[in-house]
Amino acid sequence: MNHMTKNKTIKKLATMVPPWGIIGAALILLPILAFMTVSDINRQKVGSIHQLLEKGAALIRSFEAGTRAGMMMAQWGNPHLQRLLEETAVQQDIVYLLVVDKKGSVLAHSDPDKIGETHGGDLDLNLVAESRNHLYRLIEKTENRPAIFEVYSKFSPVGGRMGRGHRMMMRHGFEWQADNPWQNSRGEHIIFVGLDMTQVEKARIADMRHSLLMAALLLLAGSAGVILLFMTYSYRITQSTLTMIKSFSDSLVENMPVGLISVNNNGIIIAINPAAVSILKLSGDSIIDKRAAEILPEELNRIFQRLGTASKAIEDEIDCCLSNQKSRPLGVSASAWLDEAGSFMGHIMLVWDLTEIHELRKEIARSQRMAALGSLAAGVAHEIRNPLSSIKGFATYFREQYKDQKQDFETASIMISEVERLNRVVGQLLELARPVELIKKPINLVTLFGNSIALVKTRAEGKSITTTIEATDPELTLFADSDRISQVLLNLYLNAIEAMEKNNGTLSVSARKSLREPGVLISVTDNGAGIRKEDLPHVFDPYFTSKSTGTGLGLAIVHNIVEAHEGSVSATSNPGENTTFTLFFPERKKGSKDA
Repeated sequence: MNHMTKNKTIKKLATMVPPWGIIGAALILLPILAFMTVSDINRQKVGSIHQLLEKGAALIRSFEAGTRAGMMMAQWGNPHLQRLLEETAVQQDIVYLLVVDKKGSVLAHSDPDKIGETHGGDLDLNLVAESRNHLYRLIEKTENRPAIFEVYSKFSPVGGRMGRGHRMMMRHGFEWQADNPWQNSRGEHIIFVGLDMTQVEKARIADMRHSLLMAALLLLAGSAGVILLFMTYSYRITQSTLTMIKSFSDSLVENMPVGLISVNNNGIIIAINPAAVSILKLSGDSIIDKRAAEILPEELNRIFQRLGTASKAIEDEIDCCLSNQKSRPLGVSASAWLDEAGSFMGHIMLVWDLTEIHELRKEIARSQRMAALGSLAAGVAHEIRNPLSSIKGFATYFREQYKDQKQDFETASIMISEVERLNRVVGQLLELARPVELIKKPINLVTLFGNSIALVKTRAEGKSITTTIEATDPELTLFADSDRISQVLLNLYLNAIEAMEKNNGTLSVSARKSLREPGVLISVTDNGAGIRKEDLPHVFDPYFTSKSTGTGLGLAIVHNIVEAHEGSVSATSNPGENTTFTLFFPERKKGSKDA
């Protein structure tokens, strides 16, 4: 494990087990374990003292019993008592065994050399002689002897029940030795038993070490338990948090309108959301775990190559050739994917469709051109109309003067007709230049379609063109200016009729509710010659026309009227088959005022 991995592990543990948790566990467990350990040590100490006291008391009782037994024998005296002391003190853990009088003079000692010395001078021997209990004291260790547990009490070999034995021995003719100092001993002497505490101390120290070791083990076990509890709690909290974050991130990635693609350092796709699949026209199956170079368009793979392992992001607009061989403008933002240590993990790319944005840019540019053209048209129309009125007046005068001369009459009539046509063009220019004024009201679309079709029905029948009206809802209404919408439909009808040179054509108009956004869709379709692909983006531009007699202003006026209704118009065409103009009018907003 390298230094970086160790640091990560320490950080992870520090996150799971906070320092205050460990300190709190120690503060809780230490007093409890300390109390238990001290109590156990004290209990062991009391047990050792009780054991030594019982042993000393047993020795004293045994020695008194031996003394009584010896007294029942003839010729019992001090030498016999001394010998009994020495033999009793032979046991390994007995340091000494002695008997003193109330003054502390040693009368008998397991070590004969110490007879006549004093012992227990620091005790109140009179009080000891009067007590009926076995007493004890601890004598500390010195250089010459070990620590001693000394048990002492009054020495009464002939007292109590021994008095009855003494009377029995007298009845049977036994006599005490004249110099026997114990025959009248009734609490006049004190016996001391000194016990070696070396083994007891060793056992006590071993027990103390064992208690401390058990306390340490319990502390470790308790701390480990508390830490484990914290880790379990932290793990559950972390797991819950991670689950929530994962659910949030998955929902965000799945539902975001921008495409997301993630590729690892081996060029394998590890994540892709539905938006990216839809934008790039990919198959939704078997994309994950495939190589990006095999699945993604070449333009996106080149961006991955440009990035390399650099952390700097790339933002660009590209024309991407999709699987259906159609080119689509895409916005791309890509960057390297690095972990906390800065190691390269792969790439992350965001893609979004710029088709609508490009269309909007074109629409803005067209609107700007239209605004400039409208201003110019207003000035030109004003300057042209006055001379046109004069020319039409003179032409009318000459036609009346030369009505008997056929050629001159026809020439004047042509002049009048051309002036009127030019006046209509000027009128269209003015209409294109000035703002569209609307008087909105609810319109039944089926009724509107019937009235507008009636205006061109005769012309359509003249070319054997069938007209049809389709509406998913007969009660479908539109909140708009009736005259302006009729003007829009009439322009579209006339263009469709002119496009259907062959007989047996079909002109249809339909209406339905929009499923994409609230509003109404109106479609005008014909099966005429159609519009060339290269001309389709320009059909709404002023003065653009493919007809020799057209002015190129009709569809521009249609666009202006629809735009004034806050709607949109678009055209689709299959040359030689059909053409459809689709008008979208948004739903009336709540609270809006009628014009």
